[in-house]
Amino acid sequence: DVQLQASGGGLVRPGGSLRLSCTASGITLRSPMSWLRQAPGKGVEWIAEINANGDMTANADSVSGRFTISKDNAWKTLHLQMNNVRPEDTAVYYCAEGPRSTAQPRGQGTQVTVSS
Repeated sequence: DVQLQASGGGLVRPGGSLRLSCTASGITLRSPMSWLRQAPGKGVEWIAEINANGDMTANADSVSGRFTISKDNAWKTLHLQMNNVRPEDTAVYYCAEGPRSTAQPRGQGTQVTVSS
């Protein structure tokens, strides 16, 4: 049974940074992985993906140039480095197995609130 646990969220000021992490059980992360988010009252938004080898990434336009997805060398943790955050980045963030076309929120997300 695959379980994904996102962590690292919190309250951050506009322009600040956060680093989210995702640990997994049941899979090794040696597969395409994505980060998704859901803002209050809105649907799920795909924001970033990384391929199986970890050498190719893609970002949504809304976070391009600010957020970076990565995997650690042990293939056990997925990360999302969030820089220059904005109030509209406020959401619950989820990691998910698969690329954009198939990724679905799974497990416990982590709340990110951007506010001054």
